[in-house]
Amino acid sequence: QVQLVESGGGLVQAGDSLRLSCAASGRTFTGYAMGWFRQAPGKEREFVGAIRWTIATTYYSDSVKDRFTISIDNAKNTVYLQMNSLKPEDTAVYYCAARVLTPSGGRWYRTSPSEYDYWGQGTQVTVSS
Repeated sequence: QVQLVESGGGLVQAGDSLRLSCAASGRTFTGYAMGWFRQAPGKEREFVGAIRWTIATTYYSDSVKDRFTISIDNAKNTVYLQMNSLKPEDTAVYYCAARVLTPSGGRWYRTSPSEYDYWGQGTQVTVSS
């Protein structure tokens, strides 16, 4: 059974940094892509970025590119979201998600929440101005 557990959220000030963790368990994730999403109150869940587990290729949304970085620690089976230069508009619940990569071709990253197979419970990030 796949389990994803996020941690590291909190209350920070604008301009600060924060690192979120997603501990993955339940299987080997070499054939997976991991995504980070966020959801602010009253808004739809928004794609933040993704990483391909095996080769650590990354892809980011334009709103976080150059500020956020996703990485993987294979020894710990953990995915990280390093968030720098945080802004009040980054305030949201942040979710980790996993999707199985298939050999059907096309882009390895997907930006729609519906294309992910497993989800964590989320961690709150609040950025004050």
